[in-house]
Amino acid sequence: MMHLKRLFIGRPLKSSEEGGQKLNIFKALAMLSSDALSSVAYGTEQIVLVLTTLSAAAIWYSLPIAAFVLVLLISLTLSYRQIIHAYPSGGGAYVVASENLGKNAGLTAGASLLIDYMLTVSVSVSAGAEAITSAIPALYGKQVIISLIIIFILMSMNLRGMSESANFLMVPVYLFVVVMTGMIIWGLYQVATGAIPYKATSFVGAAIPGVSMALIFRAFSSGSSSLTGVEAISNAVPFFKIPKEKNAAKTLAIMAAILGFFVAGITFLNYWYGIVPVAKVTVLSQVAKETFGGAGIMYYVVQFATALILAVAANTGFSAFPVLAFNLAKDKFMPHMYLDRGDRLGYSNGILTLALGAAALITIFQGSTERLIPLYAVGVFIPFTLSQSGMIIHWFRHRGKGWIGKTIANFSGALISFAILVILFAYRLLDIWPFFIVMPLAIFMFYKIRDHYDKVAEQLRLPVEVAQHDYDGSTVIVLVGNVTRVTRAALNYAQSIGDYVIAMHVSMDENPNKEKETQSEFRADFPEVRFVDIHSSYRSIEAPTIRFVDIVARNAAKRNFTTTVLIPQFVPRKKWQNILHNQTNFRLRAAFASRENVIIATYSYHLKK
Repeated sequence: MMHLKRLFIGRPLKSSEEGGQKLNIFKALAMLSSDALSSVAYGTEQIVLVLTTLSAAAIWYSLPIAAFVLVLLISLTLSYRQIIHAYPSGGGAYVVASENLGKNAGLTAGASLLIDYMLTVSVSVSAGAEAITSAIPALYGKQVIISLIIIFILMSMNLRGMSESANFLMVPVYLFVVVMTGMIIWGLYQVATGAIPYKATSFVGAAIPGVSMALIFRAFSSGSSSLTGVEAISNAVPFFKIPKEKNAAKTLAIMAAILGFFVAGITFLNYWYGIVPVAKVTVLSQVAKETFGGAGIMYYVVQFATALILAVAANTGFSAFPVLAFNLAKDKFMPHMYLDRGDRLGYSNGILTLALGAAALITIFQGSTERLIPLYAVGVFIPFTLSQSGMIIHWFRHRGKGWIGKTIANFSGALISFAILVILFAYRLLDIWPFFIVMPLAIFMFYKIRDHYDKVAEQLRLPVEVAQHDYDGSTVIVLVGNVTRVTRAALNYAQSIGDYVIAMHVSMDENPNKEKETQSEFRADFPEVRFVDIHSSYRSIEAPTIRFVDIVARNAAKRNFTTTVLIPQFVPRKKWQNILHNQTNFRLRAAFASRENVIIATYSYHLKK
């Protein structure tokens, strides 16, 4: 098992090697922007899908809608740059909302982001699987299996550490950037030279019967899914090389510029080409085919690059989820296991949890990107709204140079994000209703966990004057199965620590002769030790043992004695050999876990062969 772990994860890293895991701008852009950049593969398509529910002629509305999406992108970029500088320790929306709007707002943001990161992985991976099946129709219908395989690969990669993960991601991310930039520039050149004639379904400004603000709002909210992942860099500031804030802010600006160019370019080309969504083929696939004059080599390069970045876009979730879980666990709202670093200095438990959650979502929704995206959008725009609102309070409290301009930027971001939320609640309620069940449950879970930790701390905290209790002696109960070397060694140890030693044996009806023989052997070998034989008619060891120990413990307490149960066990030379023996020791330890004032100890006898 250990050999397999080393094969997949690699050698353990020392804590002092953490500096080698920090990211420069080049690596950070690959690792933290893949989600945002990849969303252009389905962002325009989601706008067009909503518009074409009315008419193909309504596609021209995608141009002003894309323009508003870019306005929102600029606002969010400015806002999150401010968050990076104001909160360089990371944590993003959760930390900002908690500090400025209160714990409830922070937990709402935290719960939304945890769910959203699972959805990030699910949406990205399922979209990647759809891109693969668009290029290779023979694989259509296998999206769920393909998605689960991709999740496993990404999980293994992230368990190997941040630096190695970034090295791997640079190839698909930068390949996608180069290919997409080339496609858009080539497409625009052909449009400008007249090589590709105007094929739009309608002219800009054409009156389309039936168009309503509700339709426009729905399309805008769906198109805003292109902006998911913008917040990831602000969550991961501690991962950057020094100067952290400066490098993180530069990375965010570069990502926003690339994303804005992609959204504008693809939306315009889609309109000019007059592309209408069809089943089994993505809009981006159709744009690539039209740009390069059919299903040639460049078309397949675009499909390959798109499939790759969609597959690895999920890595943004793998980068951000563990950090957010760490911050929540640090505040005692999530289990402390999320504070632990793995062999490769990553938060392994967070990575494993995310992989399992995403795999479950993929299975439940059968890899349908269209069904997942509305939930995805809600999950990201709640923290968007809360973080921007929190920053408004932050600037009013601290002020400083240029605080009025910063406040206006945050207000604009908060207003637009809130407007998108209202649109989603008003027009996509049937798609997002599970969110209203999951969110309260998540917040309830946070408070229950915190309540548990508070109660534990209260009970373990030392009072000002510590009352010392002096015991007069100790009673040791040794559980005996057969008379062996293990039994002898355990009894010798018990006599060295105990003032009163009892050997207890549970006999059953299967082999009475064997039971009598065990009693005789014990009394012959250990005449000085009291031997108690408890009969069990129902073949249970745990129940009669507990009853007997309870009686002994009560009597010991009256004498001011401690009570220790010593469980002898032998340890096989090889770990796999454990499965060849019963697990009585583990069952007994589990059974005694609920008993107060009883100490459970194990005496291990190691076998040499």
